[in-house]
Amino acid sequence: MAENVVEKMREDWNARAREDANYYVAFGRRDQEDDEFQSTAAEVVHGLEWEMRRLPAGQDPRNRRALEIGCGPGRLLRPMAAHFGEIHGVDISDEMVARARQRLAHVPHAHAHVARNSNLEMFAGESFDFAYSYAVFQHIPSRDVVLGYLKETWRVLKPGGYMRCQINGLPESAARYDTWSGVRIGSAELEEFCRANDFQMLSLEGTQTQYMWTTLRKRPRGWYEPVKRPEQAAAIRRITNAQNSEPVAPARGRFAALSLWVENLPDECDLLNFEVRVGNGRGTLTYIGPREYDGMAQVNLRLPFDVGTGLQPVTMAWRGEAIGPAAKVRIVPQPALVPRVLALSDGINLMSGPRIVTRSVKVTLEEVVSPEEFSATVDGRPVVDMDFFCTDPLPPRFEVNFKLPDEIAPGGHSLEMKLGKRVVAPVGIDVV
Repeated sequence: MAENVVEKMREDWNARAREDANYYVAFGRRDQEDDEFQSTAAEVVHGLEWEMRRLPAGQDPRNRRALEIGCGPGRLLRPMAAHFGEIHGVDISDEMVARARQRLAHVPHAHAHVARNSNLEMFAGESFDFAYSYAVFQHIPSRDVVLGYLKETWRVLKPGGYMRCQINGLPESAARYDTWSGVRIGSAELEEFCRANDFQMLSLEGTQTQYMWTTLRKRPRGWYEPVKRPEQAAAIRRITNAQNSEPVAPARGRFAALSLWVENLPDECDLLNFEVRVGNGRGTLTYIGPREYDGMAQVNLRLPFDVGTGLQPVTMAWRGEAIGPAAKVRIVPQPALVPRVLALSDGINLMSGPRIVTRSVKVTLEEVVSPEEFSATVDGRPVVDMDFFCTDPLPPRFEVNFKLPDEIAPGGHSLEMKLGKRVVAPVGIDVV
């Protein structure tokens, strides 16, 4: 790892912390009040709590230790501290850690540390039950640093401990990355890393997006070697659409995903050694959940792209061998896409909604195949400097950014938008 990369990361993030720490952490709005800033942690914490269901049932939370990589000013550390007897956070920025210590002044079992060498060298091996990282690895310009953190996480986790983190899974598109737009690591590379470094991959969501989530479990060295076939046969007891409780799914599109409720699923199963076939194709596994009170485990998958319609067989295999009887699910044709505007806000102050304070606008489009057909005017004047970016290829979803025409003065205005020939209802905006 190049020493100048670490120093550049520290220098840049110290500067961002001094300028507006809350904004660069949560992207909500400039000069955000502390209560509002802290409230933006709720959704992330809820997602982490969901994955913490994997921790051993009946274990006293006071005996658990957690670690956050990239803790910033402690926005997540403070609420997450309620679930652990001891929690630690590390960050490359001295300025961010100083703010975290202030935020945690009344939480005696929460501790923030400066990661001088961008690693976890201050912690002993096998000392944490749970580790997590949110919107951090996306800003690291070095692949070695990101993968080094993951290797270090394996070292400091207790046997069977869990890591929940985000990684930038967008396709490679830049020859050089910086401390804001960090390195990209696709799903295939992450899967190969897990095989080589004894991580059991239990979830992988948001592939090909900037915010790809994964849940990893520490396993013993060499655990991917073939092991004895499980004595009990697994069985699919129920199949529903992954988005609702209906026992049906469309062949393609955002709802082309299934949830299976599986009895006796082997504990060693993960997204790499387990497969589910629907019809003649292999589905893309996204989630294997913990065993529930009734002995069932939830398995989520996206349908194969070429799956047929009608009643289709669903089969499971582990390490290439069938592990249970087939089930069936009904697949229906894909419904027509309905292009629509999902959200609109100021382009920088994302929590301001239609109150435009920076003269830039961000519009989120969904189920749009050709975003270049989007056009917009303000009071009949075309917007300027428009660009679009695919944030999720599955719905599909795009962000369109543009600036207001120079002639638009402060006050109320009408934003008119079109998606090809489809006219969107005008939206009132307040330009400050």
